[in-house]
Amino acid sequence: MDTHDVAGNAGIRIEVSPLGAQLMSLKVGDGEFLWQGDGRWWPRRAPVLFPIVGNIRDGQAESAQGRISLGRHGLARNHTFALERRDGASLSYVLSSSKETRRQYPYDFDLRVSYSVVEGGVRQEFLVTNTGDETLPYVVGGHPAFNVPAPGPEASAANEDFSQYRLEFSRPWTYATPSIDTRSGLLDFDNRIDLLDASDTLPLSHQLFSIDTLVFEDVPDRTVRLVGPRGHGMRVDFEGFDYLGVWSAAGGAPFVALEPWTGCATALDEDDVFERKRGMSLLAPGQTQAHAFVMRPL
Repeated sequence: MDTHDVAGNAGIRIEVSPLGAQLMSLKVGDGEFLWQGDGRWWPRRAPVLFPIVGNIRDGQAESAQGRISLGRHGLARNHTFALERRDGASLSYVLSSSKETRRQYPYDFDLRVSYSVVEGGVRQEFLVTNTGDETLPYVVGGHPAFNVPAPGPEASAANEDFSQYRLEFSRPWTYATPSIDTRSGLLDFDNRIDLLDASDTLPLSHQLFSIDTLVFEDVPDRTVRLVGPRGHGMRVDFEGFDYLGVWSAAGGAPFVALEPWTGCATALDEDDVFERKRGMSLLAPGQTQAHAFVMRPL
């Protein structure tokens, strides 16, 4: 499938595919920051997550409009979006509900995903519009994965190791991630794993992701930096997103995904009523809600 690309200031160029409105490349000059997909670990690059993040119990939930049947991360990533606008350094795509989407998710919606090259980075925005007559329940999120090692001055895969990278937060804090039930893939908020103890830095290792995804709630100032030994990497600012997923695939995958989410996967302490899940947005008929985050190469 053909892709679309635009360029902006500071040598930033992006490429987007209409399939899933997925970001396919984020370059500064010749340096590629975005994971390029590899079936040995994970073939995707930066899928759009809608109307769920992660899993719902057994792929099923009940809602005011009937049964919802959705696989991991929802349906948007598997549908082709229409290119709605290409304007200078920005691209905008739209996916509208259809008979096909309503079989899985019985609601009417427009989901617009746009990318804009802004000062020092790339802004990804989700615009969710309720085009139906009933309240629209949804969660939306990004899933961009970034190369580790990252491109940068004097940086190369030959002289850097994954373990030299770290997550940096805006201030010291203490946090323990909910664990993930291995049988169901659901979150367990009653059993947590300590990650930070009055610290603003989390050293990375492949072992850290043996539990799968690290799920952060209420990240200070809604910002995080993925930083290498020379200070290069990626900063993500995600005001308005209450959750951040951080993930790398098993087997020593050379990437880290930084995933702003408005909600999260179903938890073991929740029932199967869709509207009652953590972080669920409830959008009135005719209304539109915007959610945006910015990726800034370092």
